[in-house]
Amino acid sequence: MDRDFGLTDDQRDVVAAVRTWVGERAGPASSGYEEKHEFPRDLFRQIGEMGLAGIPYEERFGGGAQSFLTYLLVLEEMATGFLSLAVTLSVHHLASFGVHQFGSEDLKQRYLPRLFSAEWLGAYALSEASSGSDAASLRTRADRSEAGFRLTGSKRFITHGGEAELYLVMARTGEEGPKGISAFAVERGLPGFEFGKLEDKMGWNASPMRELLFEGCEVPEGNLVGEEGQGFIIALAALDGGRLGMAACSTGLAQGALDAAIRFARDRRQFGRPVIEFEGLQFMLADMATQVEAARRLYRDAGRLRDAGGDYAVAASMAKLFGSDTAMRVTTDAVQIHGGYGYMQEYPVERYMREAKALQIVEGTNQVQRMVIGRRLASGPDR
Repeated sequence: MDRDFGLTDDQRDVVAAVRTWVGERAGPASSGYEEKHEFPRDLFRQIGEMGLAGIPYEERFGGGAQSFLTYLLVLEEMATGFLSLAVTLSVHHLASFGVHQFGSEDLKQRYLPRLFSAEWLGAYALSEASSGSDAASLRTRADRSEAGFRLTGSKRFITHGGEAELYLVMARTGEEGPKGISAFAVERGLPGFEFGKLEDKMGWNASPMRELLFEGCEVPEGNLVGEEGQGFIIALAALDGGRLGMAACSTGLAQGALDAAIRFARDRRQFGRPVIEFEGLQFMLADMATQVEAARRLYRDAGRLRDAGGDYAVAASMAKLFGSDTAMRVTTDAVQIHGGYGYMQEYPVERYMREAKALQIVEGTNQVQRMVIGRRLASGPDR
């Protein structure tokens, strides 16, 4: 399949550059970072040098002024060789988006150039130990103080925790429920802002995850993002884009697994011929390729809808749901095609399979995506 079908010349150029970089630099380095559980800060800086850390944002802040779809294309290409790095860029975007779309001019001037140059890494802090899918029930508080706001509480499962320089933190400033939540730009190093231990995960080991601990952390008034009580709106707006990011990452991971399976099946010989010549295995590969292409078209159509200014929330949920389920199926089948070798760490498909599982959970579990889609269907046909 022509993965670049339907792209503009500019998009093809960006994709080609990223594909080459992933093939020559990021992909070969991925296993080393994963084995060492080390964040690839040097690769992240290279993303900034290539102008990829702020692709869909204004040039006056150092952004690339490209379409959101172009950003998604970059994520897909990165995920074919190094999923943790693609996730890094996606989460970085969540923090950047909140400041760019809702922050004051002062916040934008202070933080966006650093984020878009990859001098700083961003993180997104919504989840808590007792509020995962039910995000509106979060307990972390931001009470008024002489300096602005005093944060007390904790956040759980925060990607880039301890590594990022800037955190988009959702905290309760008012009543129970979504209307009492506000968003804050919180810098690492503020007194009263600490981190828990590094989480031991099934995969994504080059993507650090820690608990955030706020013990009377004083945040300046000017670091309120948007208006007080607007935090949940900001969080959901970021998540809609984040779901498309995970759909693109899922597609890239599935493509990487499919490519690995095809290479192995062409090289592996049984009964006197390459196993790819056996019809049963060809059928598996055909199903895998079809699912990957369907996932690709879903996320790209949703990205074009967003760029056109349309309501893309349901399209994003569909793309994330189908894409991550596809990644899980395709990586599992890639392991099966490798046989016993697929279970060995010598081959990348065992890592791909472990990594795929998280894609069905982050940015809203796939059960939540089905709720979003189902509620839209239940509300009746569009008028």
